[in-house]
Amino acid sequence: MRNNYLNDLTKRLKSIAFILSLFACVALPSMSEAFPIFAQQAYENPREATGRIVCANCHLAQKPVEIEVPQGVLPDSVFEVVVEIPYEKDLKQVVGSGAKGPLQVGSVLILPEGFGLAPKERLTPELEAKTKGITISPYSDSKQNILVVGPIPGDNNKTIVFPILAPNPADNKTVHFIKYPVYVGANRGRGQINPTGDKSNNTVYTSPADGQLTKITNTPEGYTLAIRGKGGDTIETKIPKGPTLLVK
Repeated sequence: MRNNYLNDLTKRLKSIAFILSLFACVALPSMSEAFPIFAQQAYENPREATGRIVCANCHLAQKPVEIEVPQGVLPDSVFEVVVEIPYEKDLKQVVGSGAKGPLQVGSVLILPEGFGLAPKERLTPELEAKTKGITISPYSDSKQNILVVGPIPGDNNKTIVFPILAPNPADNKTVHFIKYPVYVGANRGRGQINPTGDKSNNTVYTSPADGQLTKITNTPEGYTLAIRGKGGDTIETKIPKGPTLLVK
């Protein structure tokens, strides 16, 4: 048993990264599906020089995620990269309408250049079954080694399997089989900042000024709070549907 465990351990490499929320707005399906495109349109490369994944610009929470990759692969072979996105089963999020809903998940996988998404005709029946119903796409035409998936329902997709095709140095002379880093970002739930730069309804709202809360007005969009400042002037601030109002 111990030898089998050690053999299996040498074949797989598990590493911990930080989960970076990627996608948003499950209440508006058309917008939800488009959210990965905002990052793809705004950034040529989703990984900054500092190592930060650009999705963290909108998604501020950090949670651990696990990635499992083979320790070694053969040229022109298909292998799988497994990303685990654990979270508590009954955890809910605030959706665009302000109601509570199930979490969605997503991931971005940054592979060495030359590696990319395996074509369907190269998948084994087992790998085909593992990836059934999951749409994985390249980040851009020029970044075929960077793959994105989501948002997808989290309840059934806490494990995401990426089918990867290794390059063949015989066909691509720029490829060399050496040790390479692999980067991953993943999400569970919506972000706190919208792509437009304003706050989403999945974040904390605080008073814009010191003073006294004088009036709370319910509106179709949420709440309007009137605050009398120290100088006597009144400031109004709007809170969208979703956050729990703690003041009275």
